[in-house]
Amino acid sequence: MSWWDDVDGDADEDEPYGQYDESSVRVRPNPKGNRPRTKVRPTYDDAPTGWVTNVDRGRFGVLIEDRVVTATKARELGKKSVVTGDTVFLAGDVSGSEGSLARIVRVAERTTLLRRSADDTDEVERVIVANATQMLIVVAAADPEPRTRLIDRYLVAAFDAGLDPVLCITKTDLADPAPFLAHFDCLDVRIVTSRSDSFPLDALHEVLDGQVTVTVGHSGVGKSTLVNALTGSTRATGVVNAVTGRGRHTSSSSIALQVRDGGWIIDTPGVRSFGLGHVDPANVFRAFAAHAIPVAEPRDGIPLDQAHDWEIVDRVHAGELGPTGIERLDSFRALLTGMGAADPSTE
Repeated sequence: MSWWDDVDGDADEDEPYGQYDESSVRVRPNPKGNRPRTKVRPTYDDAPTGWVTNVDRGRFGVLIEDRVVTATKARELGKKSVVTGDTVFLAGDVSGSEGSLARIVRVAERTTLLRRSADDTDEVERVIVANATQMLIVVAAADPEPRTRLIDRYLVAAFDAGLDPVLCITKTDLADPAPFLAHFDCLDVRIVTSRSDSFPLDALHEVLDGQVTVTVGHSGVGKSTLVNALTGSTRATGVVNAVTGRGRHTSSSSIALQVRDGGWIIDTPGVRSFGLGHVDPANVFRAFAAHAIPVAEPRDGIPLDQAHDWEIVDRVHAGELGPTGIERLDSFRALLTGMGAADPSTE
């Protein structure tokens, strides 16, 4: 017989649950305490700050003053990414001693952001580096052969991110870089050249001093060798496959290294493609002509946001740039149309 079988409504001693009343019920305490949850979260304004030097499988190396602290991303950051070059706020153990682990609780506003996507139609971006000031584009004069259209993509990404591009041509003892460099005559881009057996360290230090420079380049162009010479690092270097003519990836993640005579250089993994699906087509123009910027007034009834100074188009049509200019225009058109923008030659 159970308590609901008490047909007379009077709890009796011989009825199993009749001896209990409401006052006998035990109330479980709230395991999280009785205080209501607050929506106020700490701002961490006074938390120690650091600079992310590398990312490795969910662990971050963060430079604080003269020591590198290992940290993990705090839960409150959610899906917000943390990348090399970020300035971050930390909580927890920031001593940097062996076995210690801090938490990244906040990411400071970024001044620049270098990104790439899987291809030109993919709007999902992959953040590579934050807060860099310039991009060192490393390309070999030969072995592997230079790819002008990949360099065009680097230039577009640099201008889109707000970085100043610098071209570094390696292995100039293997081939004359002049024909390749002619493609970029219409741009005001700083150029540094080097041989297979030596690097112009003085010229490079002048470029890198006081800057945070991100390096990009096709695999096998000598990028890691260059970084090692500038920083004293011993990162692995690769060779070019004699059959395919392609380089082997030697860097698997981005890492910031201090340049011996000043500045920081961020070595990134070599890539064979660089998608620009995230880039505003308006930022493509600057990579192809020194004055390819939006005009001040609408032209021929074209809305202001669609009117541009098509310098490279005009110069090619005028015959000023020759065959090289035609190749540049073809690359320009391919990039724009691949991103869904209008073909400038039909404007």
